[in-house]
Amino acid sequence: MKILTAEEMRQADRLTTERYGIPSLSLMENAGKSVADFMATRFRRLESGRIVVLCGKGNNGGDGFVTARHLANAGATPVVILVAAQDEMRGDAALNRDRWQKSGGEVRVVRTSSDWQTVKPSVNSADLIVDALLGTGVKGAVEGLLSEVIREVNGRERGRVVIAVDIPSGLPADTDAGPESNAGTRDSSRNIVTADYTVTFTAPKVGMFSGNAAAYVGQLIVREIGSPAELVEEVGKGTVRWLEPREFSEFAFPRKPDGNKGNYGHALIVAGSVGKSGAAVMASWAALRVGAGLVTAAVPEPVLPLVAMPNPEVMTEPLPATETGSISLRALEYERFNGIAKGKSVIGIGPGLTAQTETVQFVRTVVGKYLDIPIVLDADGLNAFAGRAADLKAARKMLAVTPHPGEMARLIGSDTKQIQSRRLEIAREAAAGWNAFVILKGYQTVVAAPDGRAWINSTGNAGMATGGTGDVLTGMLSGLIAQYGPGAAALCFGVYLHGLAGDIAYANWGEAPLMATDLIRAIPRAYQKFFAECGRG
Repeated sequence: MKILTAEEMRQADRLTTERYGIPSLSLMENAGKSVADFMATRFRRLESGRIVVLCGKGNNGGDGFVTARHLANAGATPVVILVAAQDEMRGDAALNRDRWQKSGGEVRVVRTSSDWQTVKPSVNSADLIVDALLGTGVKGAVEGLLSEVIREVNGRERGRVVIAVDIPSGLPADTDAGPESNAGTRDSSRNIVTADYTVTFTAPKVGMFSGNAAAYVGQLIVREIGSPAELVEEVGKGTVRWLEPREFSEFAFPRKPDGNKGNYGHALIVAGSVGKSGAAVMASWAALRVGAGLVTAAVPEPVLPLVAMPNPEVMTEPLPATETGSISLRALEYERFNGIAKGKSVIGIGPGLTAQTETVQFVRTVVGKYLDIPIVLDADGLNAFAGRAADLKAARKMLAVTPHPGEMARLIGSDTKQIQSRRLEIAREAAAGWNAFVILKGYQTVVAAPDGRAWINSTGNAGMATGGTGDVLTGMLSGLIAQYGPGAAALCFGVYLHGLAGDIAYANWGEAPLMATDLIRAIPRAYQKFFAECGRG
């Protein structure tokens, strides 16, 4: 789906009412209920937890009152604090405040710092804090009493969870959250709520992805509240999209009954070295697991038995090795590698290759020579172009580079802090400059196309921050390109499916214990979930 500006979101709400006859009061009801439903699903025993709902005077506060009412209906006993005068509320927000009060709910009104000191103990002791203070209409820094409240919320004890309604209060919906002394981290002294979760409505907002906004948004959950998907497409004028199953629903169709392995491509994985054979194992295994018809792993000869043994379905090709056990330049002699690459649908190159001088030269030669075969370049394949990324630009069938922030920093001569503070912008600039698809890995992985389009991933979790998950992604992307051909769709689907497998692995094994191979084992279930989301049984 498209990512919207605040004005586009207001237009979508207005047209939903005018064109489709859905009252704004119903949209607010659906919004607040979706927050309560998320909380009931995510947190156990709401009825015994201490919950505080912080409401402002506007529509975001109205969403908060609806949330409180539905939480109470579910057995919880939320404390509702209105940081405004009762008579400042208008329209749908005031109606939902009245509904809350008529249902027996109490409203604690805070108009001064003295009032805040009275209710602050309730906030500080809360297990869950719902932030419904300010919505998407914020312009400029928050000041006065609201800034005091936000700073107190941000100073909460570890373990106190904040759920932001639509957008963290104080975060601009359209622009950068501003410079940070430590990009990508939360600063509790700033007048922006640092949420653990943000439940936004209809579509994500542009400001949630600018600069270091992710540090305030936390985990982003998008909920539909009544605006049709086609309306979001109509009002959204930007070229950045949020990855969700509808983006690549064509991949949910069943295979043809008479299909054979030749119909689903042949992926060549060039990876591994002595001590890093596992990278080749994981990448080739992942390429098979996503459905490639055939997979060949081309690896240094000393590690070939280690790569061949775990996956009997993977074919192997030995390449001459250096004294340290990495790929030698001799692999290019006598048409050796050319014979291996012939007839392949895609080349995935880089995992576990090392930065040995001959191996670096081998990678540069392959990337520069094989312009008619799609290439997925990762890990040490990327490091071979550190400081000389301009060499990546060429008229080719397709190049997809998959750097993590550190690798991107080495490619463009920057540092990780700068990469993290401008993830979307840097990925798009690099994609245009290199005539390549850039997949900038990390939280909310960015996929950027050479023509300026970009996508932000909605799946994945912090448990995936472990060695080998990038190798798995390289294999998955290679296997999908082998099946569906080069292009943005296969790459976006691969990134989404990779994160979805990570989420399933997290649910099975937990965050800290998660390993890269757990993702590969979870790919079948990730497919099943994707199929179900697309309506295929």
